[in-house]
Amino acid sequence: MAPNTNSGRIQAAPRVASSKPTAVLVLSDGSVFEGRGFGAAVTNVGEVCFNTSMTGYQEIMTDPSYAGQIITFTFPHIGNVGANGQDHETGAPSALGMITRQLPTAPASWRSESSLEAWMVAHDLPGIAGIDTRALTRRIRDAGAPTGVICHNPDGVFDIDALAAQARDWPGLAGMDLAIEVTRDEEAAWGEGSWDFLSATHLVTDAAHRVVAMDFGCKDNILRCLTDAGCDVTVVPAETKADTILAMKPDGVFLSNGPGDPAATGGYAAGEISALIASGLPVFGICIGHQLMALAMGASTTKMERGHRGANHPVKDLATGRIEITSQNHGFVVDPDSLPDSLEVTHLSLFDGSVEGLRHREKPAFCVQYHPESSPGPHDSRYLFDRFTALMEERKG
Repeated sequence: MAPNTNSGRIQAAPRVASSKPTAVLVLSDGSVFEGRGFGAAVTNVGEVCFNTSMTGYQEIMTDPSYAGQIITFTFPHIGNVGANGQDHETGAPSALGMITRQLPTAPASWRSESSLEAWMVAHDLPGIAGIDTRALTRRIRDAGAPTGVICHNPDGVFDIDALAAQARDWPGLAGMDLAIEVTRDEEAAWGEGSWDFLSATHLVTDAAHRVVAMDFGCKDNILRCLTDAGCDVTVVPAETKADTILAMKPDGVFLSNGPGDPAATGGYAAGEISALIASGLPVFGICIGHQLMALAMGASTTKMERGHRGANHPVKDLATGRIEITSQNHGFVVDPDSLPDSLEVTHLSLFDGSVEGLRHREKPAFCVQYHPESSPGPHDSRYLFDRFTALMEERKG
C-alpha cells in the first residue's frame, strides 16, 4: 500500500498484525509515520537520523555520541541477537529511541541475556516498527536530519498537533553542548581490555604508557583498544584543566568521541587542548575529539545536513593511498577552508570529500573523524592506536 500523503502527512502502512497504530513518529514539518510500538511506552523528542550498520544495534544505542538522537535502522533484522551485558558502550543508552521496518525478532544468539524489547523497557526507550524506513531514510538524505517525536502508547491515542508542536519547539543540536551531560563526574582508572570469547574474560595487557583520556562521551571499546595497545588509562571529565592533566605526568592524552555541537563544547575544552598540544605531549583524538583539536588550533566546524552514520564509510589515507572502510557517527564536520597552516589534512571521505583526519605539522598530535575502535564495524583503522603508542615511544626515546 502506498503511503497516504493527505494534509501533508505521511502515514506509512505498518506491516504488523494489528491495524491500529500503537506508536507514531511525528516530524517538525508535520509528517506523521504510524506504526507498532515496542519497548517503553514513553515519548521522546530529538534529531531523527539513520544508521546503515548491519550489526551492533546495542553498541549503537549505548554510544554517547547518539545523545539527543532517534535512530532509524536501515537493516531489517534488528533484535535477532537479543541484548547482553557485554555489548554496552556505556552504563546506559544515550539514544532516545529506535525506528525499524519490522518488529524486533526473538533472540537467536548464545550470547543473549534478554530480548531487545525487554532491554528497551528496562532502559525506558521507545521504539516504532512497521513504518516505511526507506521513505524516511530518503527524506533525511534529501532534506537533512529533521527534529521528530517518537511516541509509544499501547492505547493508540495520540495528540498529533501537540506532538508536532513539541517537535517544532525542540532547539536542535546546533549550539548544544551534550558532552557535559554524558561525561563522567570524576576521574577514574580504566584497566579492562577487549573481550576474549574463548576465555570469556577481558584481555590483560602489560602497560607501557600512561594515558589520560578526556571523556566527552567516551565509548568503553575505545578504552579497551587503548588498553590492548599497552596503555594504562585514566579517564577524566570533559571540563578537566590542562594543568591538572599535565600534573598527572602522562605519556600521552586521548580526546574521546562525544555528542552535540563541538563549537559549544569547545568553549571550555579547546583552550585546554591547545595547551596540551603546546606541551609537546602526544595527543590523539577521534570524532568530537578530532573536531575539538581542530578548534583548538583555530579552525571552525559546521553542521552537516545528514551526517555520517554507519559501518561502511570509505576513507582515503592521503599519505599511503590506502582505503579504509570505517565506522562513523557524526553530524558536524571540520571546515577545510578554516584550517590553519599548523594542521595538515591526512584523511578524506570518499563519499563527500569531507575532512576525516588531521595532524599537527610540528607537534605529535593527530586526529580522525571516524571510529577506529569499530564497535560495530570493520577493523581497518585499529592501526591508529599503535600509531599513538609509537608517538609516545618516540618521545620517551
